[in-house]
Amino acid sequence: MKNLNLFSVGCLLLFASAIVRAEPVSRDFITARGDRLFEGDKPFRFISWDIPNLQLIEDDLPFAELNPWRLPDRFEINDALATVRQMGGTVVRTYVISVHRTNDAPGVPRHVLGPGRFNEEAFRTLDQVIQAANEHGIRLIIPLVDNWIWQGGRAEYAGFRGKLKDDFWTDPQIIADFKETIRFVLLRTNTLTGIVYSDDPAILCWETGNELQSPAPWTRQIAAYIKSLDTNHLVMDGFNANELRPESLAMPEVDIVTTHHYPGSKTKKSFAQLIRENAAKAKGRKPYVIGEFGFVSTSQMEEAIKAIVETHTSGGLLWSLRFHDRDGGFYWHSEPSGGNQYKAFHWPGSPIGALYDEINLLAMVRHYAFEIREIAEPPVPVPAPPTLLPITDVAAISWQGSVGASSYTVERAPKSSGPWFVAGDGIDESLAQYRPLFADQAVSSSQWYYRVRAANTTGVSEPSNLFGPVPVTHGTLVDELADFSKVHAIEGGLAIQTRNSRQAKEDAYRAAGNAGDALVYQVPTSVQGFRVFAFFPHDVADLKFAGSADGKVYHDISAAEGLHFQGPGDYKYWKPVLYQAGNVGPDFKFLKIELTGETQIGRVEITYAPEKN
Repeated sequence: MKNLNLFSVGCLLLFASAIVRAEPVSRDFITARGDRLFEGDKPFRFISWDIPNLQLIEDDLPFAELNPWRLPDRFEINDALATVRQMGGTVVRTYVISVHRTNDAPGVPRHVLGPGRFNEEAFRTLDQVIQAANEHGIRLIIPLVDNWIWQGGRAEYAGFRGKLKDDFWTDPQIIADFKETIRFVLLRTNTLTGIVYSDDPAILCWETGNELQSPAPWTRQIAAYIKSLDTNHLVMDGFNANELRPESLAMPEVDIVTTHHYPGSKTKKSFAQLIRENAAKAKGRKPYVIGEFGFVSTSQMEEAIKAIVETHTSGGLLWSLRFHDRDGGFYWHSEPSGGNQYKAFHWPGSPIGALYDEINLLAMVRHYAFEIREIAEPPVPVPAPPTLLPITDVAAISWQGSVGASSYTVERAPKSSGPWFVAGDGIDESLAQYRPLFADQAVSSSQWYYRVRAANTTGVSEPSNLFGPVPVTHGTLVDELADFSKVHAIEGGLAIQTRNSRQAKEDAYRAAGNAGDALVYQVPTSVQGFRVFAFFPHDVADLKFAGSADGKVYHDISAAEGLHFQGPGDYKYWKPVLYQAGNVGPDFKFLKIELTGETQIGRVEITYAPEKN
């Protein structure tokens, strides 16, 4: 109980410090004058981020988790918004007000459950987002409906009435249903602040929707309805295009126009050229915001940002940023349209994102985020202390990360008063996805206390809360298979695979092979048990296990298997199977893992008898 109390106090202190550090937002609503946005009498411009998980997480992907959807908690919301502020941003575009899908598994939270039916728990989370946005000085752009399938949208509204998705634009009943959602959202009273959404200046504008293929009459009707309920906020047309449509520029009901930019569209023009041309069209007429852009090189992104800064364009939002996971590490999202290359970004970047130049791109974005606001770029602050999560095994240590930290140091001590020793240094929390962040594999048998510090180029944090004593009863070899450095021997054609991470529940590194390939591990003493995390792109082809005392003569070992698969879903997930065994026997120092078909192994854990001091 004492340890849990220390952990709880640490969480409360971290939450309190986040509130104290937050910059208060101006109480002015954002207004439009001509082609500019204003905060009071000052022009309002921004380079910032889309955070599609801010109101609903679709990336909760631990190996055994069957439901990837959950609502963010207060730590995660604060982490996301504090990250944007540290990067110089002042605006966040959320994803949409989600809608129940007919193929949703039990337990999937959505905002809209049916015509006029709403999920109070999901909206209470949105209450937290809006409250925290005020505390952190962030303005929100909130799209009201999706054109696509991901979180439910126009097809679901139509489906509620037995209609087709294109009927969403014209059917009076479906339009009335959507207007009921708009009314509910705009006139909702925040349960935490007592402020009606339509009276809350944290909201920059309402967007008619995300990447809509909407006819102009529909847009005008919906924009007018929004304005009939809310006289404080602007309305942005969420029409899907990389070039501004004339009808949107002409509509008096629309205050802001927007475009999205990705490679592979029909035009051969660069993002920068399109932005400059669109800015010229909007000049003197309406504020222009680039709502999403990404999946191109850092140099092309910089050209696009320069085009935003150098024209009268009000702002640009990069796709996309993911925040810290309350269970440790980050949320991950490989982009289906990112050419099997781009993943959602994590501040301040990591070598794991070298393929898409994450570290350099994020530093560049931060520079321009302050420049467009005409503020000198400040140094990145020293990270706040992380929060160490409860520890049951020294081979499975995790913490809630600190904004702006590039590495962590884990310290252990025989007593809560010390002395403290470094158990692990320079730990990159990006290297493990939905797994424990650190395994103390060199610790001797005894019991130990632990704490963590966060670091970046500016400095090192104060220590986290401590946790312990944690008894050590065995040694553990943990291999995340970023390479084969922990493998004793390889048989066959196994290779490290980094592509198709989404299908492998965002596991960034896997040992991929086929029937007859094998991994052989050696541990210092006798193997006590093991766990092997495997993915099967097609049919499950069970792994074979064998142990050996000398690395020459092997004996079969049986293992239990657990299939954690709820179907391929929208991302065509592979079949994850966890193999595990205990009480392997006293004589085996070698463990062979043999493939019997196409398989990718993401993690191996082998426990062994403690070494004698």
